[in-house]
Amino acid sequence: MSEGKRTKITLAEVAERAGVGTATVDRVLNDRGNVSEDVSKRVLQAARELGIRRLLPQTHRKMIRIDVILARPELPLIARMGFEFRRLAASIDRSIVIHRTILEDERPETIAKALSRTTCDAVVSYMPDHPLVHEAVDGLFAKNVPVVTVISDIRGSSRIGYAGTDHYKAGRSAGYFLTRMSRAAGPVIILCNHLGFQSHADRVRGIKDFLDNSSEAWDIAEIVEGLDDRDKSELGLRAAFRKYPGAVAIYNVGAANIAVANAIRANLLAARPVFVGHELTQNTAAFLREGLMSIAIDQSPERQVWKAVNLILRHFSYGDGKSPLPLETEVPTVLYGPENIPEPLPF
Repeated sequence: MSEGKRTKITLAEVAERAGVGTATVDRVLNDRGNVSEDVSKRVLQAARELGIRRLLPQTHRKMIRIDVILARPELPLIARMGFEFRRLAASIDRSIVIHRTILEDERPETIAKALSRTTCDAVVSYMPDHPLVHEAVDGLFAKNVPVVTVISDIRGSSRIGYAGTDHYKAGRSAGYFLTRMSRAAGPVIILCNHLGFQSHADRVRGIKDFLDNSSEAWDIAEIVEGLDDRDKSELGLRAAFRKYPGAVAIYNVGAANIAVANAIRANLLAARPVFVGHELTQNTAAFLREGLMSIAIDQSPERQVWKAVNLILRHFSYGDGKSPLPLETEVPTVLYGPENIPEPLPF
């Protein structure tokens, strides 16, 4: 019978070509498991060469367990990041298992302990730049457990990649917008968690460099470290407002946007300031619509999640180096104002 008229290839023919038994061929073609990667590859290659006209399973893959370690789930960005990881976990191959470890605080010793205790094959985490954290990441690397950082990086460590945005550029962007949206040049108040996080330190450095190069009299009057705590941040801002009632702009580097809104509404400043902050959330969307917040610089959590998992899959040569997820070369920031807020918010 000619090749063109042939309608069916038997399991025996595939088994003979691959040099295995028919039961093995059946397990591979029907994706039943319990077959080594090398044998699976031989069977699938033989099936393709013989021209089997059916959807063949992908090459056998070892299960990869990824431990996503996130602290302070009450913060909107962390909650959104967790949501994006859950959404991704429901859509990718079942051989990729995403575990979640939730921590109540982000102290270096807490993060380092969680890193050292993981039993997964890889880790994705948001962590402060601290010697204890570096030591824990280096320890995992020595055991071939790759670590990818999201949101904030720890440069100089053994992490295999950073799946986040360029925070220095974000800080410069904040400077650009607030200088163009303010009524006049004047004092600027900055609120951050604390400068031990690379993301916050880089944003502050970015806006400072931008303002220093301005031809007008812009000045960072005070940096309030509120630890992303609403009450502590609001009290710190109120004190700064009383000290600098002529402040014309507020840049919130971190998560405590409600604290900024409350402090502005206390009317301690001579006029309502420009308010530039980060992340699109239910609260910041409301502040933008109200006109209280001028612009929100969002760091695309969903793309950070994609890139983080991508980096891990490529580390393990998952799928012969072909990732099932889109490759991100740089995670972009997205600017939101009152006119481009998605409706409804997807989170």
